[in-house]
Amino acid sequence: MIEVTGTHVWYYFICRRELWLISHQIAADQDDEYLDLGRFINEITYKKSKRELLIGNIKVDRIRREDGTLVIGEVKKSSRFMESSRYQLLYYLDVLRKMGIEARGELLFPEEKHREIIEWTPEAKQKLDRSIADIRRIALQPVPPKPEKIKYCRKCAYREYCWAEG
Repeated sequence: MIEVTGTHVWYYFICRRELWLISHQIAADQDDEYLDLGRFINEITYKKSKRELLIGNIKVDRIRREDGTLVIGEVKKSSRFMESSRYQLLYYLDVLRKMGIEARGELLFPEEKHREIIEWTPEAKQKLDRSIADIRRIALQPVPPKPEKIKYCRKCAYREYCWAEG
């Protein structure tokens, strides 16, 4: 059984083929301009909060206390992938709950000057659990799902795996 990560959850809600490639440790184009932009935004924003903390198998972008409550922040370059962002952060909150740590989440969109509070709920947990089971099923497949043209393909760092001419 694979150990699911927040990255798996993120890609599950965007592209199942990309999820399969990642779960099989097939690296994206590391020189992709969109990957570089995301790294840059994460590096230069929210300097007062601690950055990238590894807790178990999760890596959170920001962590702070507010009124005695632990707040986990996830920095995103845009709100285009809102469902993916929400469930990635819910996954982190769920992992922390299993460790006995209560926290709330915060999605941070510095370019949009927007933030969204994310709270763990039993309903979200049910959908998260179904998603995790499906992530494991996809990761165990011997070949990736067929490529599907979606609106995100043009800026995807894996686009060569799906759309390169043979």
